Amino acid sequence: MVAQRTWRWVGLIIGIIIVLIALGILFIYSGIYSVAANYPDSAPSAWVLSTTMERSVRYHAEGIKIPNLNNPKMVQAGFEHYQEDCVMCHGAPGVKVGEVSRGLNPAPPELTEVANDWKPNELFWITRNGIRMTGMPAWGVVDSDKEIWRTVAFMQKLPSMTPSEYKKLDHQAPQPEEP
Repeated sequence: MVAQRTWRWVGLIIGIIIVLIALGILFIYSGIYSVAANYPDSAPSAWVLSTTMERSVRYHAEGIKIPNLNNPKMVQAGFEHYQEDCVMCHGAPGVKVGEVSRGLNPAPPELTEVANDWKPNELFWITRNGIRMTGMPAWGVVDSDKEIWRTVAFMQKLPSMTPSEYKKLDHQAPQPEEP
């Protein structure tokens, strides 16, 4: 009798799971969920996506050895890369994000405000591997780990940097030669 009751519960649970999977598949194939970038995510969707991203980054960045990031030449080289590839989406002290960034959903974080929320190995992992469905490219495809660490060294300085300090770094950068 007890075994028969247990099997009924197991059957009921399996049936509920099958129905939920079928409803999920119907929802996916219905197309009613908007994937438009100009349509904000609901609070539950935003929570699921951001929590998944944060936990994934922290998990995958564990064990990455952090080099010494305090070398001024390394920070300057990181500035140059940041200026070339990152500032348009993430801004900088005294520099607003570009037009493309305003059309991304989720919006790229302004690193002057949030770079210190991440450990250096986490910033390295994000920069090297990118983040799916956010517009954040995987720079490890085109840049060496050494170049990425330079950028991380610079990003670590962003939250405490003033606009005048940022401009000063720009004047220290080598200027391209005129043809």
